[in-house]
Amino acid sequence: MNITLENIDKLNGVLTAVVEPADYQDEYAKQLKDFRKKAKEPGFRPGMVPVGLLKKKYGKEIMADVVNNILQEKLFAYIRDNKVNMLGDPLPMPQDPISLNEGESFTFKFELALAPEFKAELGADDKLPYYDVEVSDEMVQRQVEMYQQRGGSYEKVREYQDNDMLKGTLTELDEEGNDKAEGIKVEDAVMLPKYLKDEEQKALFNEAKPEGSIVFNPAKAYQDNPAGMASLLNVKKEELDGHQGDFRFDVNEITRFQPGPLDKNLFNEVYPGADINTAEEFKDKIKQSIQEQFDKDAEYKFLLDLRNYISEKVGKLEFPDEKLKRIMTANAKGDAKKVEDNYDKSIEELKWHLIKEQLVEQTGVKVDDNDVLEMARETTRMQFAQYGMLNIPKEYLEDSVKEMLKKRETVDNLIDRCIELKLATALKDKVTLDRKTVTQEEFNKMFE
Repeated sequence: MNITLENIDKLNGVLTAVVEPADYQDEYAKQLKDFRKKAKEPGFRPGMVPVGLLKKKYGKEIMADVVNNILQEKLFAYIRDNKVNMLGDPLPMPQDPISLNEGESFTFKFELALAPEFKAELGADDKLPYYDVEVSDEMVQRQVEMYQQRGGSYEKVREYQDNDMLKGTLTELDEEGNDKAEGIKVEDAVMLPKYLKDEEQKALFNEAKPEGSIVFNPAKAYQDNPAGMASLLNVKKEELDGHQGDFRFDVNEITRFQPGPLDKNLFNEVYPGADINTAEEFKDKIKQSIQEQFDKDAEYKFLLDLRNYISEKVGKLEFPDEKLKRIMTANAKGDAKKVEDNYDKSIEELKWHLIKEQLVEQTGVKVDDNDVLEMARETTRMQFAQYGMLNIPKEYLEDSVKEMLKKRETVDNLIDRCIELKLATALKDKVTLDRKTVTQEEFNKMFE
């Protein structure tokens, strides 16, 4: 097959492919022979239909499939072998209908959108910030307490303390302080006075005891939380105006949450197989885990800063906008408005993709199946961790990973994340890092 590329200008090209009989004749004969084996025509046994009849009825259709497959294969081989830096897919150019007669040559022309030429370079003269996030003792302690809560329990107590839970009967009172006729009465009402907005109303519960009573005003106590008041009184929010007076809360019991013990059982549950024996070792392991996550976050922030920096350094790139929009519209199933609305963002992502390709080639970054598999595992662990499932069984993890890897789009995203993480690591050694130690709060504000 004779394929030539004509560069119209720096951003546009025309690819011409001439399909000769020698390119398709053998495959056409093979496809025709295979078709004959299963063809059914009136008056002929299966496999005995004359080739001439099949060519007359189905030859053009078979020829079209053969030529199209050969054309696609050879076109993309040419683009790959000649390293044509093309954006999107080739666009077929308008031309007169081709008859596809056997023994003839067929010419096809395609428009190409070519990538702009530029050089993305980074070295020691390029200075970028890198943030080391500090793990505080308070952060570790909060994590310890969170783990202890998982093994904690509620116990009945005789005196109220802040954060205790009260259970009892709630009764609406009239202006004289008596039970209101046909007023609200809620059995088994539950209250957490700590979360009341009004300090005076909250203070009324400080001396609460089982078998005791507290008179308070829910309308004042829940002044900024009508939903909470409606839930307590078991009424609709639009009915609250009719219940602005005092209520009596007869306390039946007070329960207090007691954290689980900080012992070997907890250590093994959180970090199975880590052989942690003391609370200090447990805290050290927690600090290490938090630091590892912060290090990943720091790498991600570095990559974002790197992207912004190199994009500004490369400067504005020219693209064949009209042609790119046609390519994108074809990929978007003809939704030209969607393409137009998102075009600027698409170009921004395309520019970063082109820059990243150069940086990957310069650094020699490569991603293999094991990288993708481990990224899938890490992603799955993080998804489960969001629901408090920190140590899911290995077989359950692997089953979830297998399901994840069945989706082509998901795999492509995992590959891209692997590339970016490896690229960040490689480029840290090429540029000059302006390292700064920051708190978690300071780090988080950078993403606001």
